[in-house]
Amino acid sequence: MKINRIALTGWRNYEWETVDFDAGTNVITGPNAQGKTNLLEAVYFLSCGKSFRTRFDREMIGFEYSAADILADITSHDREQTVNIQLRTGVPKKILVNSVKKTAGELSETFNVVLFSPDDLYIIREGAASRRRLLDNAISQIRPKYAELLSSYNRYYENKLRILKDWREKPDLLDTLDEFSDGICRISAQLIRYRAAFTERLREEATRIHRSFSGNGEELEIEYRTVRTVTDPTASAKEIYYEICDHQEQHRQAEIESGMCLTGAHKDDLEISINGKNARMYASQGQTRTAALSIKLAEREIFLAETGEYPVLLLDDVLSELDEKRQSFVLNRIGGGQTLITCCEDMNISSRTGGKIFLVSGGRIR
Repeated sequence: MKINRIALTGWRNYEWETVDFDAGTNVITGPNAQGKTNLLEAVYFLSCGKSFRTRFDREMIGFEYSAADILADITSHDREQTVNIQLRTGVPKKILVNSVKKTAGELSETFNVVLFSPDDLYIIREGAASRRRLLDNAISQIRPKYAELLSSYNRYYENKLRILKDWREKPDLLDTLDEFSDGICRISAQLIRYRAAFTERLREEATRIHRSFSGNGEELEIEYRTVRTVTDPTASAKEIYYEICDHQEQHRQAEIESGMCLTGAHKDDLEISINGKNARMYASQGQTRTAALSIKLAEREIFLAETGEYPVLLLDDVLSELDEKRQSFVLNRIGGGQTLITCCEDMNISSRTGGKIFLVSGGRIR
């Protein structure tokens, strides 16, 4: 899987620009705030119809423009394909694959990426939301139905939260509370099964990679955690649904009093440990970064197993955050697929990778 060419119009700080990528390693260099990450953001957008930096499509449209377009030629599943995404102010985005209209969720059937950014170096230490985001972004590309379920779940959650916040001013809102609670329980049961299955695969791959990374000196473990009444997250959706409903019933009054949703897949987390100790609490900075690297590289291997092709790997200024040993480990493992690396001008990454070099300056690429 690879992106051969991309053309950007009105995208962030790009008025109009076309880039032809190499099938292997592409090094995107230049001073800060010139558009390097904006380019990677556009490539990422092709895989899921959303940004990894903002929730709002309008922010991708440059300040001086009323529209933004991405046009890309990609090779996927042994086919040459064209993806066109059109953003217009005040209008829903339009997505075309080979001139056929698609939804954002359907983009993953055509193009996949794995993104590694500086924020990912802290997924071990950050709150549960960052680890759920890791699961959601990866599973959505592999299983398009998951993205649809997640979107439905978020709507139920937002409506229920609104009821819990406003019922004192409008008591009759509580009449609809159980309907939204049931929807959350029902969809949670399906999300939990997807997450548990993916976590098991992530654990297997990341443990193997981390063992190699640490010279067999450390053992990485990843465990999926959901609401306590769920005894087996790999059970049938029906069994999980009943167990979540038990949790919901136990916490219904507490939700009403606190104004918070206390039951559902939005409470999930990954428990990550190194040599039996909770990594979030006890891991050193070096151990934290090694574990994060292992997890992201494991994600790439899962995509290969699922699709038969490596996804495009996006490394957004992450190498500058790593010491030379960890840089070398990453660079030695990115063969076999296409990689786009952004970095500062003085890192000499191009000489270490033999990759094609792009210099970005003021929204222009050469």
